[in-house]
Amino acid sequence: MKTFAQQLIQFYRQLKAPSVPKYIQVLHPQPDHQVMETMQKFFQKFYNDNNPRRLMLGINPGRFGAGITGVNFTAPKQMKQNCGIDHPWGNGTELSAEFIYEMITAYGGPTAFYADHFIGAVCPLGFIKAGKNINYYDDQHLQQAATPFIIDTLQQQLKMGFDGDICFCIGGEKNYRFLSAFNEKHNFFQQIVPLAHPRFIMQYRRKKKGEYIKEWLQALKMNRV
Repeated sequence: MKTFAQQLIQFYRQLKAPSVPKYIQVLHPQPDHQVMETMQKFFQKFYNDNNPRRLMLGINPGRFGAGITGVNFTAPKQMKQNCGIDHPWGNGTELSAEFIYEMITAYGGPTAFYADHFIGAVCPLGFIKAGKNINYYDDQHLQQAATPFIIDTLQQQLKMGFDGDICFCIGGEKNYRFLSAFNEKHNFFQQIVPLAHPRFIMQYRRKKKGEYIKEWLQALKMNRV
């Protein structure tokens, strides 16, 4: 049986970018050798076993986090300082990654957190329009073009052996609606629990960040023995 690390490395290695409208650029860093090497180190450090984990799904990668490192909600700063993995990309950060790793620290640190969870994305590749991040559902033509890719890669991720009791949906109502409709059809999870998006928290509710972290931690420990 392949470890989670081996399955994840294989999944991201074989990703092929979907065909999208010409005015959309796909964020697909994995073909870069340094990105894939960093991802392998990350997966081998935290997922080199077959223990079941709960799945957390964001929307799609952004250009300052997974668009650089290949790891969801993990910018260069967090990859080195929090995860202890060296890389060539300096010390850049992003708001979402800052919230996630403050929450991970409160959980008990990366080793404890990643032993219980994997953070993926409904769409594992990101998109840029006019130089800015765009979510897969923000443009009708993009969503239509990307949906077959999203469904195929979701099914691949869900075959890796994650816990089927709860999936945590990171992001706004549209991501939750898409994932819920997908789950109603395929019945992968007993329950999908929505979590507020880290960027929204850091940009518009920063003063209540501590309260949101407590809410996240309370949700993540639902039904745990």
